[in-house]
Amino acid sequence: MAQSTDPLSQLNLRIDSMREEMVKAMAGMVGIKAVSPASGGTGESARADFLEKTLKGWGLKVKRYDYKDDSSSVRSNLISVLGKSERTLWIVAHMDTVAEGDLALWRHDPFNAHIEGDRIFGRGTNDNGEALIGAMFALKALSRSGSKLKYNYGLVLVADEELGSKFGIQKLIKEGIFIKDDMFIVPDSNTKNGDEVEVAEKSILWLKVTVHGQQVHASTPGMGVNAGIYAARLMVAMDDFLHKKYEARSKAFEPPSSTFEMTKHEKNVDSINIIPGKEVFYMDSRILPTYRTQDVLDDIKKIAKSNEFSKVRIEFEVMQREDAPQPTDPKSEIFAVISSAISRQMKVKPKAVGIGGGTCAAYFRREGWPSVVWGVGEDIAHQPNEFAYISDIVKCAKVFAAMFVQ
Repeated sequence: MAQSTDPLSQLNLRIDSMREEMVKAMAGMVGIKAVSPASGGTGESARADFLEKTLKGWGLKVKRYDYKDDSSSVRSNLISVLGKSERTLWIVAHMDTVAEGDLALWRHDPFNAHIEGDRIFGRGTNDNGEALIGAMFALKALSRSGSKLKYNYGLVLVADEELGSKFGIQKLIKEGIFIKDDMFIVPDSNTKNGDEVEVAEKSILWLKVTVHGQQVHASTPGMGVNAGIYAARLMVAMDDFLHKKYEARSKAFEPPSSTFEMTKHEKNVDSINIIPGKEVFYMDSRILPTYRTQDVLDDIKKIAKSNEFSKVRIEFEVMQREDAPQPTDPKSEIFAVISSAISRQMKVKPKAVGIGGGTCAAYFRREGWPSVVWGVGEDIAHQPNEFAYISDIVKCAKVFAAMFVQ
């Protein structure tokens, strides 16, 4: 049978031939821990070294942007551009990962890639590894194909996405790298069939809550104030009030309602027989654009000032606050570009959706740049035994590449 001369078919064959190389690159990347210093890690610099070396080994030019964070750790970002067009279509993936969490819940070392059939396990394989590796190999395939590109292929590998992008995409935007007519794909939200394209995000409000009581011996509780008890009561009061007041639902988002979740809790005392005088916990809120984050924050502070909590002192620190930007129009050019590539490569009809928020797309939208978020795979980010299907990495590469061929 004669081999097809269709450019897209040729490109797909080239990407298929790179499958084992993709697995090797993913395994190499997973083996380099890239957790934020704020979460007990050292950042992405070592991982950036590995990925930069890989891209340069393919003959691609790479520009590196390093920034020092508040702990003086180096936070690294990489950019590689293929083509000489006036317009650039950027694919933005992040190198950093969340911490592994409870190691007892993992069946394998989270920072040593483990392969079972079509699945590759490890922290960051799903979020954001499969899209990152897919984007890199789409770039490699296009660079080797000789195809004429409709736009420049801009690959951006960023730092600090998991904790607010302060040393990642926010810094790069200030560098003036991107221009008015550029378009942006942020492959950082997955669905099994790849048939959803995110055009809107919720607002984000992350809070650190510190409850001050009075530490005493556990045998004499009346002499002190148990900060742990009051912190627990405050969590429940906040959870009940916020979910009841901010109850609106929108079918455009998944999940359709605002979420207010108590998450991280800091260590308190070292001994069982000590009543804690200080408790620290955190809340992650994803708020529908219908509501203002300031109203949520004001309501939380009112709860803390009620008589129920008069015996303790409560402090709030905003760790991250991002009010939802204007959504990307589903009739925009970037939505049409990604939708056409998905339809051609995956044989599904994409639909526009909204998600909980927190991707790099929000920062582009605030600048007035239409941006969309897309991915294919299991939605298991931040879970123990995180994995990516190898076949989904290949699918990502094919969809990304299809956006650029004539």
